[in-house]
Parts: sequence; C-alpha cells; structure tokens
Amino acid sequence: MTAAVVAEDVRRVYGDTTALDGVSLAVEEGDVFALIGPNGAGKTTLVRALLGTTDAEGDVTVFGTAPQQVERARLGSLPQSFDPPARLTARELLDYYGGLYDEARSVEAVLDDVGLTDDADTWYEKLSGGQQRRVCVGTALVNGPDLLVLDEPTTGIDPAGRRALWRLIEDLAAGGTTVFLTTHYMAEAERLADEVGLLADGKLVARDSPDALIADHGGESRLVIDTDAEPAITGDLDYPAELADGQLTVYDVPPEEIGEIVAALDVAGATYESINWTEPDLEDVYLDLTGQAVTASGETVSRGETPLADGGQRTDWDGSKTGGADR
Repeated sequence: MTAAVVAEDVRRVYGDTTALDGVSLAVEEGDVFALIGPNGAGKTTLVRALLGTTDAEGDVTVFGTAPQQVERARLGSLPQSFDPPARLTARELLDYYGGLYDEARSVEAVLDDVGLTDDADTWYEKLSGGQQRRVCVGTALVNGPDLLVLDEPTTGIDPAGRRALWRLIEDLAAGGTTVFLTTHYMAEAERLADEVGLLADGKLVARDSPDALIADHGGESRLVIDTDAEPAITGDLDYPAELADGQLTVYDVPPEEIGEIVAALDVAGATYESINWTEPDLEDVYLDLTGQAVTASGETVSRGETPLADGGQRTDWDGSKTGGADR
C-alpha cells in the first residue's frame, strides 16, 4: 500500500513547552488512523503540522509532497473548534463551503452523506449538537477529499450523535477515503481505526492496530465478584485468582466459563452480590504504557489515583457506568 501521510521526527516547541517530541508515523491510503491522547498531549499541534498550518521541525509529506503543495481539493479538515454562522441552514452552509472549490460535490449528496436531508433547511443554531457536528463534517466533505482530517470530531455531542458520526466515518472509509482523526475516546478509536497511535506529552509511545496493542499491553480479562467466600476458594478454581476485602478477582476467564466460577462458589457454600466481567481495551493499554488514564473530559489521572482492579467505576464515553478503570 501507499502512504497517504508520513511524518518523521516531527518536533514543535512553544517557548519552554515541547508540544511534539520526535513523532513519526505513517497512514496508508484508505485506512483510518486514530491518534489517542488526553487534552494537552499534542494532538492538535500534530494535526496542524500534518496540514502544514504550523511550523514544525522534521519531515511531513502528504501524498508524497509537502502538505502546503498538495492540491487543496484532495484535503478536507475539521478543527476541534469550528463555529459556522448560526443563522444559516445546513443546506446554505454546505453550499457556501462548496463554493470555495472549483469543483464541489452536490449539496444534496453531502446532506445525504451526513444524514441531514430532512433537516437541510433548519438553521444551524436550531439543530442538535450531534446534527451540528455532522454539518461541520459535511463542510469538510464538499470537495470529495482523498484525505479527511478530523480533530476530536465527536467531542461534546450526545451518544446518539456520536454513533451517527461513527457510522459516517465507517462509510467514508469503506468508500476509500483516508481518515486521520484525533480523539480521547478509547472506544471510538477501537471501533473505527485500522491503526492507532498513543500520544503522551508530545511523544508517540506506541503505534499498531487496536487488537495488537491490546494483546501486547492490555493485560488479562477480569471477573470481579463481591462474595463472602473464604480464601481457600482461590485454590478451587482453574484460573488465577485472588480474594481481598470481600472481592474475588479471577483473571483471564473467558465469558463462557463464568458459570463454572459461579458453580464453584455454590459448591463452597459462598454467596455473592454482584458479578462483573471486563476484557482489556485501549484504556488499559494507555494506562500500562503511560501510567495514566484518560477521563471522559480528556483529562488524565495517574495510576495511583485510579481504582482499577478493586472494582471501582469508570465513566464510559456515553456516560454509563461499568466496572474497571476511570476514563
């Protein structure tokens, strides 16, 4: 495959702050690449470097040439902060941005892509947060770009709007568009990306497919049971286990074997109040490699501040609660 984007040893310093510290990556044509990191990790600075809108040391090429020299119609980008005129309709906004190109796609086609045909004549300010963000993505699609760069595309929108944008990105990728997106939502990257890069303090600490990163750094699945079982129960199980403070944690249990663990508790005469099984994900990978977890707001908490293995709760991207680490 041919690389659409190549960055080699990219550095950017603002005064005493090193925003990017030797970042190298490549994005193959037709792939979705997700850059993961908390607020302040350097994601937006890297996006600007890839688009040629900020000065940076190192080498960056887009479709084999300097980003400033790429034909403008081949690129589409959506910054994290983008506020189009509120008193224009979705149709008017797409028509306006399409007018900036010599050859633009039809407004109706873009409205269909972003799922706003029925709301095309609604003022932007009257649309929901998810609909507004889809209009913004549409402004980056009016030219039919070969490379679409999205900086935190789903930040601040509701779960339904986020899922709609996920489906749109998946459809674009299926049609051959190369997508480079930044996010602090681990589930988003895990679902969408062919490859992810983990950025921390301006450094790319790892880069691979989600499955490979989870296999290498995610750790084991965990089954956590609140129980009154005696310590001897750990010796009755076929999987590594530990019992502490009324919680039995059993490691690397496949979900189809959970019934066997429960049966062992019954045989031992133990009772239990709750059962929670979690499998490793990109959040575990980021924690393992950086010692930090990323919260739903994009902030970081250190390993010592995050209740991971003791059954604490985390806030998922959609606001629900599940056992495990804090996002």
